[in-house]
Amino acid sequence: MTTKSILQIFDQYEKARLNFTKSVAELALRSSNVPILNEANVLELLKPLLSDICKQIQHCATIALGRIIQNDVNVAKKFTRAELLPILLASLPKENKHQKNSILFVLRSICKHDSELATFVVESGAILPIINCLEDFEPSVQESAAWVIGYIARHNQTLAQKCVEAGCVPLLIMALQGPHLSLKQIAASALADIAKHSIELAQNIVDAGAIPYLAKNLNNLDEKLKRQVLAALSACAKHSSELAEVVVEAEVFPSVFMHMAHACPHVRKNAAALTRDIVKHTLELTQLIVNTGGIGALMEVLNEDTGEARIPCITALGYIAGHSDQLAMSVLGCKAILILGTILHESKDENVLAVTAWTLGQIGKHSPEHAKAVASANLFPRLVQLYTNEESGEDLKFKCKLALKLCLQKCLLTSALEPLLYDAPPNILKYVLGQYSKVGVCVGLDREKWEE
Repeated sequence: MTTKSILQIFDQYEKARLNFTKSVAELALRSSNVPILNEANVLELLKPLLSDICKQIQHCATIALGRIIQNDVNVAKKFTRAELLPILLASLPKENKHQKNSILFVLRSICKHDSELATFVVESGAILPIINCLEDFEPSVQESAAWVIGYIARHNQTLAQKCVEAGCVPLLIMALQGPHLSLKQIAASALADIAKHSIELAQNIVDAGAIPYLAKNLNNLDEKLKRQVLAALSACAKHSSELAEVVVEAEVFPSVFMHMAHACPHVRKNAAALTRDIVKHTLELTQLIVNTGGIGALMEVLNEDTGEARIPCITALGYIAGHSDQLAMSVLGCKAILILGTILHESKDENVLAVTAWTLGQIGKHSPEHAKAVASANLFPRLVQLYTNEESGEDLKFKCKLALKLCLQKCLLTSALEPLLYDAPPNILKYVLGQYSKVGVCVGLDREKWEE
């Protein structure tokens, strides 16, 4: 045989390997094909191709592997037993940017499923190579690495702590300062995934100086970046009043209120959530939010948005009203009872109903005047109905009972109490009778005054 014919055999073999990896990668795009590929023992067939002499075959095999794992958790678990990860990690530092991205895509695909698989990746020694990729000169590699960090950290506090100990936080903050938009988005998301778990992790991010850079990026026009930045700020602020103060000192308000009117529903939701996570802490922080127009912004969202932003908005109003009778009056002055009453009667979402009931309790708990506002809207019968409904969940029942208890203990409006004498269960009726006894004592003094 001639040299040409011999080399042609090798060329055909290489083309066959490349065609195989490309075909598998294309088939793996459809999740319905993955079980069939798994039955054909695709992982074992791809294994030698991950270190193939041809770089293009390596790349296609890695992409195929990532797509297969991404679409099926069972294949991902099988991957952990196939000894494929050491091959990928060994080659990661010395590969070109395309292969680095494809290897990081495989790691991300594994980690996204559950904490057990993410722990496997971490315990296999992947954290340091991933961190090294965060320092890469190529922005696309940095993005892929930041994405993996976020997928690892989001599962639990232990995994997030591993990422922090490996030194990811300063590198993520540095990414926030760069010019690459998609890298900023992923970095902000990863910081949120780390900070959400505990006050210690959030403090670590704050101490590293992340808040000013997050606040600065809130002014960016990109809605996805706004969404991630608001989530990261909220993840830090929710843990303590000290961390919330750091966020407020970054002068993100009243800009956050403007974001509650943003066209993107996710931005609106996250802006409302950040407001909620500030006002829940102290009277001083809440007063600052109210003074800069917080109640009006929250009410505007409730008037116009029927989506996911409702729950954090209603909860924020509850926290505001709960701090003091004056703040509760401010909430009443914005006609919150009318909107909350409508939601309580019309909503079918148990979570929305539960937070609405809780917020009504926070408004009505302060004085007879506050309780009268809730009673005059005829909300007591609806709260009793939800409490006694067998289909209501335990959380909804608890919140309705708490709201009734807090409001009834202050209510002296007999016209609102009377219907409950017939409909309320015994554990609610005792509060009604208690109020009747108070009103009875006052009848001789000035009954009309009390009923007002």
